[in-house]
Amino acid sequence: MRKVIAIGETVLDIIFRNNQPIQAVPGGSAFNAIISLGRAGVPAVFIGEAGNDRIGQNVKQYLTDNGVDASNVNIFPNSKSPISLAFLDNDNNAEYIFYKDHQHDQLDFVYPEVNPDDVVLFGSFFAINPVVRPQVFGFLDYARQHGAIIYYDVNYRASHQNDLMKITPNLLENYEMADIVRGSDEDFRIMYRKDDCDSIYRSEISFYTKKFIYTRGAKPVEVRADGGFVKQYAVPPTTTVSTIGAGDNFNAGFVYGLMRYGITRYHIEQGLTEQQWDQLMACAQAFSANCCQSLSNCIDTDFANKMHF
Repeated sequence: MRKVIAIGETVLDIIFRNNQPIQAVPGGSAFNAIISLGRAGVPAVFIGEAGNDRIGQNVKQYLTDNGVDASNVNIFPNSKSPISLAFLDNDNNAEYIFYKDHQHDQLDFVYPEVNPDDVVLFGSFFAINPVVRPQVFGFLDYARQHGAIIYYDVNYRASHQNDLMKITPNLLENYEMADIVRGSDEDFRIMYRKDDCDSIYRSEISFYTKKFIYTRGAKPVEVRADGGFVKQYAVPPTTTVSTIGAGDNFNAGFVYGLMRYGITRYHIEQGLTEQQWDQLMACAQAFSANCCQSLSNCIDTDFANKMHF
């Protein structure tokens, strides 16, 4: 049976509205996506690390409770769990402050079994962090050699703008390794000072990988792919409670679509059809929209139960 393997950081997200805390929930970019996939019944594995504290214990239990294999989450002695403060504005978009015990950044794990057509999902600064880069790249290379589909979410925050030159080689390696790259208009404005999808695709992406998804919040999603495929997908109107995790759950929905509709590495290498893109984008947008209707960073259990297949 195919499975999804996510690799990334774990944090405790403390969410504020009007400068008052209203929710605390385990989070992280790949983490949010794998929780939603686990809830939807997709066989799921998470690789990462957590602090040797109460938060870290809760993170591992949260994974297990949501159907995700947490055996590849390492807890190092004397480490503290990272914390993210997310301040929601009037549009329910978040501004972040991160607190992390960087001296304990180290990734030490036994590779989970990877089979052909499994999906590996990764992204954010974790994916290009020089401190854990050897381990991340080693696993991606291993997964690729074993026939996995690699999905990369750029997810580059403004807080790392000054690190851009240092991490560019890792970023380009990720583009080259990935079968599918997704990035937001915010990511590419920070990195390249560009906000035109065609320009970004031609100058930054297409040399490395041909399948590119460009998200723009409530504006239509743009897709560019091999064979000259170009399409826009309108974002359905959604009443948002919080946009935290919207992009992460877009990723989860897309990967869910790969599994639900039996899309394999063969299909990706041959070039996805318009019908396949339509199916994948419908799943991605449905997951993202549902996530925005709560403070949990992921899809709710009612929606997840409907998506079981």
